Amino acid sequence: MTFTKELWREIIPIYKSIISHPFIKGLTDGSLREESFKFYVIQDALYLREFARSLSIAAAKAPEDDWIIMFNEHSAGALKVERALHDSFFRDFRMRKKDVATTPLAPTNLAYTTYLLSVAYSSPFHEVVGALLPCYWIYWEVGKALISKGSTNSLYQRWIDTYGGEEFAGIVRAVLGLTNRVTKGLRENEKEAVKKHFVATSRYEWMFWDMGFRCERWPVGK
Repeated sequence: MTFTKELWREIIPIYKSIISHPFIKGLTDGSLREESFKFYVIQDALYLREFARSLSIAAAKAPEDDWIIMFNEHSAGALKVERALHDSFFRDFRMRKKDVATTPLAPTNLAYTTYLLSVAYSSPFHEVVGALLPCYWIYWEVGKALISKGSTNSLYQRWIDTYGGEEFAGIVRAVLGLTNRVTKGLRENEKEAVKKHFVATSRYEWMFWDMGFRCERWPVGK
């Protein structure tokens, strides 16, 4: 069994909770409120900025040239390619980039990005990979699960097509291959550290969609 298969086995209950969440189900059956989707897209755009920073740190720590190149390309892609997707949504919402940039991070988003950056700065490369992997892999699995169903909402269909498409699949397969290579030969305690971060950020992935569904706000203050 590959190590990535071991990782996935650790989060099967989490993934089942994700795929059955009303936010995800609502993307295909049309029941998701556009206000929730708008909230999610804004927060996701803000998240990607910090995810890109984490990818750049991973690139700086990578022991092989190809991995340095890959994570730097993914960092740029998160800000260029995925930002283009978000910008298309913002045009539909008639939002200015300034409005998005000045939106504060929701509590869950702040917690997730803080965790990612903390691991990226303070942990060895293999642990950083474990923390970053769910954002790639879970989105791909969700995209694959939804693309055959389609959506009655053109906004949601655009999202599904992006993450269920072959271009994104190639990116995720490359990261999975890297993960199996970098974890080969690790001691058991080192593998457990990778699993710990992988499970933690997988939980944050569920929390992120739940945050969007609820349009999560700070409970006190402005």
